[in-house]
Amino acid sequence: MPDHILLAVAWPYANGPRHVGHVAGFGVPSDIFARYQRLKGNHVLMVSGTDEHGTPITLAADKEGVTPKQLADRYNRVIGDDLRNLGLSYDTFTRTTTLNHYRVTQDLFKTLYDKGYILKQTALGAFSAATGRTLPDRYIEGTCPICGYGEARGDQCDNCGNQLDPVDLINPRSKVDGQPPVFRETEHFFLDLPAFAERLSQWIDSQAHWRPNVRGFSLNLLEDLRPRAITRDLDWGVPIPLPEYADRDDKRIYVWFDAVIGYLSASVEWAKNRGTPDAWREWWQSPAARHYYFMGKDNIVFHSVIWPSMLMGYGNGGAIGGNAGSPALNLPYDVVSSEFLTMEGKKFSSSRGIVIYVNDVLSRYDPDPLRYFLTIGGPETQDTDFTWAEFVRRNNDELVATWGNLVNRTLTNVHRNFGAVPQPGELTAVDHAVLAEVEAGLSSVGALLDAARFKAALGEAMKLASQVNQYLSEQEPWKVIKRDRERAATILYVALRCVDNLKIIMTPFLPFTSQKLHELLGYQGFIAGPLEFREYAEEDGSSHRVLTGDYASWVGRWQPSELPVGQALQPPAPLFKKLDESVVADELARLEHAGK
Repeated sequence: MPDHILLAVAWPYANGPRHVGHVAGFGVPSDIFARYQRLKGNHVLMVSGTDEHGTPITLAADKEGVTPKQLADRYNRVIGDDLRNLGLSYDTFTRTTTLNHYRVTQDLFKTLYDKGYILKQTALGAFSAATGRTLPDRYIEGTCPICGYGEARGDQCDNCGNQLDPVDLINPRSKVDGQPPVFRETEHFFLDLPAFAERLSQWIDSQAHWRPNVRGFSLNLLEDLRPRAITRDLDWGVPIPLPEYADRDDKRIYVWFDAVIGYLSASVEWAKNRGTPDAWREWWQSPAARHYYFMGKDNIVFHSVIWPSMLMGYGNGGAIGGNAGSPALNLPYDVVSSEFLTMEGKKFSSSRGIVIYVNDVLSRYDPDPLRYFLTIGGPETQDTDFTWAEFVRRNNDELVATWGNLVNRTLTNVHRNFGAVPQPGELTAVDHAVLAEVEAGLSSVGALLDAARFKAALGEAMKLASQVNQYLSEQEPWKVIKRDRERAATILYVALRCVDNLKIIMTPFLPFTSQKLHELLGYQGFIAGPLEFREYAEEDGSSHRVLTGDYASWVGRWQPSELPVGQALQPPAPLFKKLDESVVADELARLEHAGK
């Protein structure tokens, strides 16, 4: 029986293009998982979109002399194009400025408010001394009052993990202009997180399958749980759905509150867009469905503490959830958080020019080598460093020399001597052994993917490719064919079957070249087809673009190869390009120039 699996992928901010550090956390891992689960035959719903509200958007818009909506429109398109070009197979990649998202967000807010989980309190708000506008918590830095870390943010300290308020910081300063913020009293709505402390503790403690760093970090957060502001003094965002705020444009729902609701609103939108408006409930209100959340470690608190609290408080209430008698909305099954990716030993910083944008990389290199590097050398469980030297080495010494070499030598020999999948003779013990080992990889790699251990899974896949390379080197079909054509045909048939199995195993990681290999092997259809944008109309006459794909039509299953004898092969072509060593110096020079 297929499982229903929701992939809730962190929403990239629409205030600029995304860099490779971003997609190393939320992007590539989630897509690997989605493609694998689809190959298994499960019902996958992968949702996200651009996060378009809040002061960061208004600050960027002011800087560029455009409106927040104009800025969000532009970067929604830029980011969407980048994610499609990287092959991220969303069912719906939308945006938070849709009427649907406003409705769902306001329903969550109003339901939590009516249940007493949202409180009105007066607090000190942080404002820019220069503009008078609200400063987002994450745009304020200072010294952590708990551990003394000098670059703590206004919402939490990345060093000790404690939640903070900007007023808690020692010597706070604005990240926009370096000036101390002005604090003044303002009235806001707060989510009563302490009301959920006991349930959160029991729930997080029972998640033994979470990554240890995520589980431990989340439990530590519960030690100092306080009500958290969910509104801000600004005019760009989701309106507060209470009568006394109907005509006010000075307060809006805070961006982090509406962004996490996007997982639900995008699911509702997906169901409506396909003409089955209640289909989202199969993922959100079925106890058997599993929810996986993908993000960088700086977003753990929102997905393991705040969003679960909101879901617990909402339950089965509200206009969207269905009211009494409907099942409660599902809590996260797993919070798949990655650590940070640095670049050439430095923290990514767009403002300082320490950045490699996704669209910049893809303008010069194919997407699969980037996906390979971010998986095999990425920050899955610890901070790691992106260097161009390591990118070139991984591409040449691993991707080209192992997997690319195996495919090329196998297909070249078969096409040159047979032109089609050859009829094998009787298989030897060695033939059976290598076939069995590769076919067993569907289970071993699959188990690692199910556990969200992507680096280990790809490492296992590459190990299998190395073993088939060794089999070919030992059997030497290019020599054997001169004296025993049937035996050479058998060796190459076994190698082709192994390559065909590995094609499936590699598909979640390397979808573009796996599809190319699928066609070289003479197959029809898509195991990793093109993604597409569709335009959907809003009730007010506007429209917005959604990244999606026709995944139900894709062929291929996570099962052993059934490569038919006699199937014609296409003329072989390399899957990957070997990079010249000069790439390293060229890229470092480009980086140095950008930083000036």
